[in-house]
Amino acid sequence: MLKPLGDRVILEVQKEEQTVGGIVIANNAKEKPQTGKIVAVGSGRVLDNGEKVGLSVKVGETVLFDKYAGTEVKYDEKPYLVVHEKDIVAIVD
Repeated sequence: MLKPLGDRVILEVQKEEQTVGGIVIANNAKEKPQTGKIVAVGSGRVLDNGEKVGLSVKVGETVLFDKYAGTEVKYDEKPYLVVHEKDIVAIVD
């Protein structure tokens, strides 16, 4: 599996949603932000004074993130999104 560096997080973006009437809403037609499940987190960011601060999210959580944030990557033929922790808007309970 991929291991992100610093304050980066790897997300598995949730698939297209389908309405009750059977209409498929494409991801690019949705309003931002989007949701994804965290599959890996980095070790944290380093402050100017050299102190390391851990991330406030953890593996397995579902989060909201900015629609145009991050970098799309493929690993074992599966798409993932690598984002900075600052691009995560909220944790979904």
